Amino acid sequence: MSAEPGRPAPSRRQILFTATAAATAASLTVSPAAAAPDGPARHPVGADGPHPVLTPFALSEVRLLDSPFLANMRRTCAYLLDVDTDRLLHTFRLNAGLPSSAEPCGGWEAPGIQLRGHTTGHLLTALAQAYANTGDTAYADKSRPLVSALAECQRAAPAAGFHRGYLSAFPESVFDQLEAGGRPWAPYYTLHKIMAGLLDQYRLAGDQQALDVLLEMAAWTETRTAPLSRERMQSVLRVEFGGMNDVLTQLYLVTRDPAHLRTAQRFDHDELYAPLAAGRDELAGRHANTEIAKVVGAVPSYEATGDRRYLDIADTFWTAVVRHHSYAIGGNSDKELFGPPDEIVSRLSTVTCENCNSYNMLKLGRHLFRHRPERAEYLDHYEWTLYNQMLAEQDPDSAHGFVTYYTGLWAGSQREPKGGLGSAPGSYSGDYDNFSCDHGTGLETHTKFADTVYFRTDGPRRPELYVNLFIPSEVRWEQTGVTIRQETDHPTGDRTRLTVTHGQARFSMRIRIPGWVAETGGRAVLKVNGHTTGTRLAPGTYATVTRHWRTGDHVELVLPRVPVWRPAPDNPQVASLSYGPLVLAGEYGDTGLATLPVISPGTVRRAPGERTVFSAVADRHSVRMRPFHEVHHQRYNVYWALTPKPGRARDIARYPLDEATGTAAADRTGTFADAVLAGGATWSTDGGATAITLDGRDGHLALPAALPSGLDELTVAVRVRVDTLAPSARVFDLGYHKDTYLFLAATTGSGRARAALKIAGMEAEDVVDAAGPLPVGRWIHVALTLADGTGVLYIDGAEAGRNPAMVAGPLLLGRTSHNYLGRSQNSTHPHLHGAVRDFRLRNRALTADEVRRLADG
Repeated sequence: MSAEPGRPAPSRRQILFTATAAATAASLTVSPAAAAPDGPARHPVGADGPHPVLTPFALSEVRLLDSPFLANMRRTCAYLLDVDTDRLLHTFRLNAGLPSSAEPCGGWEAPGIQLRGHTTGHLLTALAQAYANTGDTAYADKSRPLVSALAECQRAAPAAGFHRGYLSAFPESVFDQLEAGGRPWAPYYTLHKIMAGLLDQYRLAGDQQALDVLLEMAAWTETRTAPLSRERMQSVLRVEFGGMNDVLTQLYLVTRDPAHLRTAQRFDHDELYAPLAAGRDELAGRHANTEIAKVVGAVPSYEATGDRRYLDIADTFWTAVVRHHSYAIGGNSDKELFGPPDEIVSRLSTVTCENCNSYNMLKLGRHLFRHRPERAEYLDHYEWTLYNQMLAEQDPDSAHGFVTYYTGLWAGSQREPKGGLGSAPGSYSGDYDNFSCDHGTGLETHTKFADTVYFRTDGPRRPELYVNLFIPSEVRWEQTGVTIRQETDHPTGDRTRLTVTHGQARFSMRIRIPGWVAETGGRAVLKVNGHTTGTRLAPGTYATVTRHWRTGDHVELVLPRVPVWRPAPDNPQVASLSYGPLVLAGEYGDTGLATLPVISPGTVRRAPGERTVFSAVADRHSVRMRPFHEVHHQRYNVYWALTPKPGRARDIARYPLDEATGTAAADRTGTFADAVLAGGATWSTDGGATAITLDGRDGHLALPAALPSGLDELTVAVRVRVDTLAPSARVFDLGYHKDTYLFLAATTGSGRARAALKIAGMEAEDVVDAAGPLPVGRWIHVALTLADGTGVLYIDGAEAGRNPAMVAGPLLLGRTSHNYLGRSQNSTHPHLHGAVRDFRLRNRALTADEVRRLADG
């Protein structure tokens, strides 16, 4: 197939493909009762899959009141009504051989970009959500012609040389490349966005044509994937495919056509699902949003099949990501990748927390909570991330609700004016020059704030209303005839009031008591009609009030809040500061930060006349701190270094390396585990002293984790014999990976011994260079001291290099996970050829005289 209009006549394979797709599409029927115009499918679920315990209210049943959430939604809705759909349809029409004179878009929707077309799917969803939530027909009036134009492009597909049902802004030949083992930029990802948008147009806006187009696309997908062997299909799934399993399973739950479920299950990715099903976290190195989207579809798969494995996969994934891969604001990933569990400070940068990730994680947590409402932590994370990342991603000064792609958390990160493709990491999107995935998910996020504020139980038992989020709003509960209004100054204040404004009924009101309340040392207070209840208010659970409710009845909840320091898992001496569910950020204006500021926790004070604004002393200067979601158009800081309490001077680790036999070497202080000889490392005796010889190929000594943890000054010392000089071969290397380390190299490419310290996020490493390389062929004593911004390198007790202006200090290293003698964190570097003995780490910087005595000892 050609990539251009004017394609050759269809081949025999195309004719067969088209005939099969037509037969599949013709067999599809949908019951008129399958979906409500403004809510989820009203189908009873049969024995093949379980009902969720909780039911969301339709967007049409919940109205947002004035709040930052409604303000964000209004800005996004203004863009929805303003954006020129003909510009977005331009590449769809050209691809289908139809005329278009519209101006092409830029960014990810530019004609030459493989992902073009995805934004149209997000737009369809956002328009449907805006219509359902507001009832304003302007959104439906804009979306129906858009759906009709897509239907026209789909009808033109066969004449353009594509198979029936194909709908995209790029040629179908991209899928030929994918199936042949190529790696084009996420073609199924783009189709998923379009399909999900069409499904939302049907379910939320009642557009039958949207369902017709979607069924044709589903039939195309079924026919395209059915001939592929399982091995070939699993190979296809190595390229990002969004939530194809999700949308196809959701379509099955609407239509009950088994073809959709069969197709959806072809998108179950064994490489991800198998370890999760076994309860293993093997996420390190994987592209975060690729994997999250796959797992979002696991819960609907459970609902469709009853196979509990799907639910376990989803829960294992959510738990691992939230507890072990998430940053202070609730988001995850650095450079879009998961790292090893609990590596947070060691993976800070300006490109942490891609916003799409959190959009999908909130979807996943919402799905899981509906099945497991006893797990309030799902909604605790939802609230935390909603306030601190999703609310914060939008520019409050933008009339069209522009959003950022990443939410950087390295010191001095900022959210900047809009930029196009390739612009700065914190740049806001624009009207037509960006169209990143986060531009698309931003359209959805800011038009569906109402969808999780309340849930309910259906069925024969006593009705229950779940109050999940404290967002000013009003819910009309049709099943009971009751309307409830929530008035709250949360999160700025600590009070929420729920009032029955219409109707009467007996039901249970279940109100979330956030888990963060446990950290305040106070107690939440719940009152009904002004009287304190005897209900147990355990943080991390739902408090229940059951009664016959009447108009005028009201409930008031007071949640105590105090500033709380939250240490990072990989470095307890680095922490973020929160106030209730709000992460506080330091405001730095135009001031750049080279590294994490050192803060004095005892200096935190509330600003006069403010409720959520504080000040503190950091790096000996006063800094103003306010809720992270309020800090825009300036540099900010979220993670702070905390000076440890002083302790007595001592060696915290000492490995003489004199065992002479076996594969282990003991820490004589008794603090740390044994070091382990690895690769070609062997015991040897030289001049009557026992040492470890390193072969220069793979021999090294693996030291235990956490060696420099909690030290704001230190001395590292070791005796070494270098037999061959190789640039970047390490005497020692302590850290996490090739971006967070403290090392000593025998020589660099410039012929100098070098000690270096770097924390991920720093623009450059701090170095201490000697005048030349380490001596070759004889034993020497080397020591490195770090304290008060000064690093000194000693060789045989004499100063060999000094840096009095170091940016970082050892305190930021934290609980290092990879520590070595004789090898580098960077696997591309050579191993040391030589020998080592007498390694020690001291908790303070030795003086020159002390280093000299140590070297002579």
